[in-house]
Parts: sequence; C-alpha cells; structure tokens
Amino acid sequence: MEFAQSKALFARNRRLIPGGVVSLNRLVDPEIAFVRGCGPRVWDADGNAYLDYHAGFAPYLLGHSHPEVQAAVVRSVEEGWTLMGSGTTPWEGRAAELLCESVASLDRVQLTTTGSEATYHALRLSRAHTGRDHIVVMQGGYNGWHDEVACNVMTPLEKLGPRSEGRENPFVPLSAGMPSNVASRVHVIEFNDLEAVEWCFRNYEVACLVTEPILQNIGIVKPRAGYLQGLRDLCDRYGVVLVFDEVKTGFRHALGGYQSLVGVRPDLSTFGKAIANGYPLGAIGGKAEIMDLFSHPDADRRVLIAGTFNGHPAPVAAAIATMEILKRDQAAIYPKLEALGARMQQGLEALFDRHGVTVTVARQGSAFCVYFMDHAPKNWHDLASNNDMARDVRYRKALIARGVYHFPLPTKQGSISTAHTEADIDATLEATDAVLRDGI
Repeated sequence: MEFAQSKALFARNRRLIPGGVVSLNRLVDPEIAFVRGCGPRVWDADGNAYLDYHAGFAPYLLGHSHPEVQAAVVRSVEEGWTLMGSGTTPWEGRAAELLCESVASLDRVQLTTTGSEATYHALRLSRAHTGRDHIVVMQGGYNGWHDEVACNVMTPLEKLGPRSEGRENPFVPLSAGMPSNVASRVHVIEFNDLEAVEWCFRNYEVACLVTEPILQNIGIVKPRAGYLQGLRDLCDRYGVVLVFDEVKTGFRHALGGYQSLVGVRPDLSTFGKAIANGYPLGAIGGKAEIMDLFSHPDADRRVLIAGTFNGHPAPVAAAIATMEILKRDQAAIYPKLEALGARMQQGLEALFDRHGVTVTVARQGSAFCVYFMDHAPKNWHDLASNNDMARDVRYRKALIARGVYHFPLPTKQGSISTAHTEADIDATLEATDAVLRDGI
C-alpha cells in the first residue's frame, strides 16, 4: 500500500501540532491518516480501504456512521438542541434514565465528556465518601490520563522488577510533569491477585480500588473465577469503594455492563466508548449515598462536578439513540456479536495451528486478541514475560498491508461491530492465512 497523502498530512500537521496528532496514543507506525468510516470499514487519505478492528479504541459497537445514530445527531442540530450552559435539559434526563434502566448498580448518574473525566470523579467521590486518600489500581489497566491513574499499563519488566506475589508493584508514571508525591498514595497491584489487594487494604488508608473488570487495554485478560467477587468481599470488609471502570467493557459485552454477566455489583461504575457509538461522552454512576455527594446540602461535603460540555446535546443525542437501539435489539445484537466473535476465534485458532504457530486467542464476546504465547495471560507480568511482542507487531503490520486494520502495537484488542458480517470475518481469515503463508 502507498501512504503518500497520509505522510504529507502528518508532515503538515507536525508544523503546528506536537507529534502531528492531538492524542499521542494515536502516533504509531505505519503513520496512516484516516478520513472516513462506514460500517465495518475505514478509508485513509490515499483511498486505501480496511476492514477495521481497531474501531477508534473500541467505541464503535454498531459500526462507523450508524444511520440511526447519525440521524439522531443531525436531528438534534436541525431542531436547535444547542448548548445552553444554564439549567437542565430533557436530553440529559433521558440519557440518565436509559443508563439507570440498563445497569442495575446505578441509582444515580452524571454525564461527562470523556471516560477519563468519569474516572477522575470516581476518585474524588470515593475520597469524599471515605475520608481517605489512597487508591489501588491494576498493573496493565488504563483508567485515564489524570495523574493518579496515568501509570503502569505496558510497563517494561525491568522497571517493575521480579514479580512479588501479594505485594504492590513500583509506580511507573506514563507522563513527565506529574507531582512526585502521587506515588505515595497510589498502589499498583497485579490483576487476579487478591492477596495483594488485602495487603494494600491492611497497610494503607484506601479510599477506592479501581479496575477494569477485564483488562482490555492489554488485550483480553480475564478475571479468574471468584476474583471479582473477592474484590467485592474485601472492599466490604475494609470499607473501600469498589469502582468498575467499564469504559471499554460496558455495553460491548452486555447492556447491563460486564458486571451483569458476572453478578458482581460495584459501588461506582464509569462508562464511555460504546455508550454513544463513537461520539464523545462518558458517565459515572452508582450508589445514591455516594453519588448524592455531588449535590450535598453541606458545601464542605459537596463534591464538585463541572464541565461546560457535560451533556452536550449532540453526543447525548448519539448516546440516547445508541442505548435505545441496544435496548430494543439486544436479543439479536449480543448473540450476533458472540457468533461473529466465535467465528473469528475458531478460524484464527485453526489457521495458526495449521501453520504451526503457537498462539492463544483470548476473547470475550466481540472483543478478541491474539497472543503469541501458549496460554491465556493472567496478568501483565505473565503477558510481558511470555508474549512475543516483536512477532505480535509484525503480524499486525502484515495484516494492515492486506487491508485489515489492527492497531499496530502488541496486545491491543480487536473489536467486532454489529456492522461486520460473516463474509467480513472470512475475508479477515483469508488475509491472515496469506500473512502466515508469507511468514511472520
């Protein structure tokens, strides 16, 4: 494939935008500038088309430019749903109703513009509720860009040192410019390690534990049987707020969030991504006694939530349309996504086996990841020690060259949408077969 126009666009943008992109997470090789998306496909500035499994870091559950969602946004503009900046609106109320109807653990909700804002508010609420300062997060989890969670995702093992069961990992920031004292109150542990959770709870005054219920920023790392319930039990025992970051898992796996599939109710939940099918909107919700701190009559106990663009009409219209589609059609949508995911997994496993390449295909519904290792990872240490990262990247780039777009960094999840068809999955498998024949 030729990327001349993409390269020219990057060069032009770099004159004024550091790195050439407005989110540095998008700066990868090959540098491709995408200009259009429809259904399961995206097109770049050079006219190359791709079957898309990156899906903008996974929000496009219904596919790019879903006609009902697009029509709702256009209608909101044509009918003058404008930003008032004063008072409430019927649209944010409807979005709140749909969220609370869909997710059993939500007594109250607030809307934000991004998932990072939602997780930020979760920390602030938890501290106000408990009177404590410390937080526990997961190695390999991503919970946003703000200081206390911008750490320890794909951390080089040399920065972590040997794995210590039942203890915390070193705090490794993702950014320069973070206050040095952040590390003193943020405790990073490995996923699936309940002993480490209890160790932190015994040794620190912990306000909340924040976790993705599945680590979907390093592929698909699932909780072991009983792990999430174990977190619930420990949080209850030590008076810690349990926060499920469902920004990536929420709505993709079930209308009630992944929490509805495992039967574990957190105190607070955050959502984003699939909630508005690609439009910028996040949400935080949970127990009334915690959420009502946003409107507490005592100003000294009240938690501030503010944002001029919180509940902006256009993304709220998209969210209402998306949630109404999921509510109306969930009996067809989720079985379809499961069937497509199973077709992809089984096809990939058969191909890699035929070509004699050892992999594990981890999957939850429509989200999947090929790991170049002989077992499903239980945590980041396991994954980083065993996955062939270089081969992972070669595989992704070879697929891109054949018109199948996976984000070209190792361990990043693939996302199937309702717009994908069995024919699309089969075309992807044919491209994969060609890549394996060429050798990676």
